[in-house]
Amino acid sequence: MNVSLALWVLTIVGLCALIAVDFIIGRKPHDVSVKEAGIWTIVWIVLAALFGLGLLIWGGGQAGGEFFAGYITEKSLSVDNLFVFVLIMAKFAVPSQYQQRVLLVGVLIALVLRAIFIAAGAAILASFSWVFYLFGAFLIWTAWKLIQEARTDEEDEEYEENKLLKAAERRFGVADRYHGTKLWIEQNGKRVMTPMLVVMLAIGTTDVLFALDSIPAIFGLTQDPYIVFTANAFALMGLRQLYFLIGGLLKKLVHLSYGLSIILGFIGVKLVLHALHESGVHVPEISIPVSLGVICAVLVVTTITSLRASRKQAEAEAAAGRGEGSVKKDIDV
Repeated sequence: MNVSLALWVLTIVGLCALIAVDFIIGRKPHDVSVKEAGIWTIVWIVLAALFGLGLLIWGGGQAGGEFFAGYITEKSLSVDNLFVFVLIMAKFAVPSQYQQRVLLVGVLIALVLRAIFIAAGAAILASFSWVFYLFGAFLIWTAWKLIQEARTDEEDEEYEENKLLKAAERRFGVADRYHGTKLWIEQNGKRVMTPMLVVMLAIGTTDVLFALDSIPAIFGLTQDPYIVFTANAFALMGLRQLYFLIGGLLKKLVHLSYGLSIILGFIGVKLVLHALHESGVHVPEISIPVSLGVICAVLVVTTITSLRASRKQAEAEAAAGRGEGSVKKDIDV
């Protein structure tokens, strides 16, 4: 797409306006209900769909298809972020009424950092076409790593702070408790960070690690920086509400890692084929409609198999519990 500077500015201003509305509505700390989270999740999905339809009408079928494929991919990959967000909230013991504010600011930090990643990625790809090979190989390796981690059945029980966060804590100091939504306070004559600011930084900087595979993944679907940025923006901005909506369902998505590994591996192969084609090698390229179909099919199958597996596990645990109860009753008799 030939995107003018005016359209870029208009898009960024529009996103900022949506973020401001979201912030104003949720400015008062409160516990987010499932109903509230559900309504706002639908709102962000509808907004993304309307934006995609706009691209489809004014930018053509190629642009619209690339946006929807990129948005669905980024949305599915962002769900994996929620597992880490849960660990971060537990690590810093964030009061439930402040969690929505933490996520909003944390996601904004993540969006700014991703915008920098996207600009750098677009510049590199425009100058060095061989980077497609590197991105493709990295995604295939990441897919294999996800499968290996899923097969170990091991889960991280605690979030470990990154070096940047530890350095900030040493430099500025951290208050011993939360002070409402304040980010800085005066303590013993020194200006120090509150735990609220620390956890916001944790959310934002941790997302950079996820961007290392999500950004190459979407560049495998489109090389248009405008589509890459907007797909990421809409996927991330709906993440806060999704956290409260499906937080209790995350543990039931037991096959999510397998689904994401298939998607990343598929896009990795697509990138390698594209790189070979750009190098003059006659190989088939995977079209956007095929990519969109594969991504959607994998997500649907993964969700269905995850829920079935979770239900069977719950039934097995319930049966085991009844068996133990029966044995205990016999012993008592």
